[in-house]
Amino acid sequence: MRMRVKDMPAADRPRERLWLHGAEALADRELLALLLGSGIRGQDAVQLAGELLAAHGGLRGLAQADPQALVQFPGMGQAKAVRVAAAFQLARRLQNQDLHSPDRVTTTTDLAAVTAPLLRGLRHERVIVVACDASGKVLRVARITDGATDRSLIPVRDTLALVLSAGATAFGVAHNHPTGNLEPSTSDRRVTDRLQEAAQAVGLRFLDHVVVTDNAWRRVTTDR
Repeated sequence: MRMRVKDMPAADRPRERLWLHGAEALADRELLALLLGSGIRGQDAVQLAGELLAAHGGLRGLAQADPQALVQFPGMGQAKAVRVAAAFQLARRLQNQDLHSPDRVTTTTDLAAVTAPLLRGLRHERVIVVACDASGKVLRVARITDGATDRSLIPVRDTLALVLSAGATAFGVAHNHPTGNLEPSTSDRRVTDRLQEAAQAVGLRFLDHVVVTDNAWRRVTTDR
């Protein structure tokens, strides 16, 4: 029979070990248990955390789960689910604030560097717009839409309105493919053409459109 957390010697409990030895001393399930705060009848927080990780295939899978999916797991109420989702979101935002992330977008590589941290680890498609001034300085980074798991929606009119409201003169867009397939779809290429045409019509410079996966990115090219 496994010893419960409350029956462990104080020095062996996750909270006390983190305090004394640092977070690096704890296993994934112990760190997660601290977020959960408590277990359920017959199962302590560490056991619950271990089963939650196993059910999602580890940390990466758990990071992709939204709160609505997490609450379906036995022992996970709304409070626990939102704490877990919030922790992973903070990690993504920290990644986005990496010192190597450019504050100017003048190349497609710059566009990918700014947007990829905001798109990786998601289970649905999301569209990000980066608005810049004439020198490429980033004025605004904004989410335009959240789509289904197999398609994205880039509303051209709303995109241009956001760019213009930011006082920008140039912009780029990016979206993710949760499937891991970097190949741009026909609709990806079509909307890229529409964005370029619409930008020219209102005097904006269209920088580029990139597709992002968890491990790579690719420019969307068209026949134009």
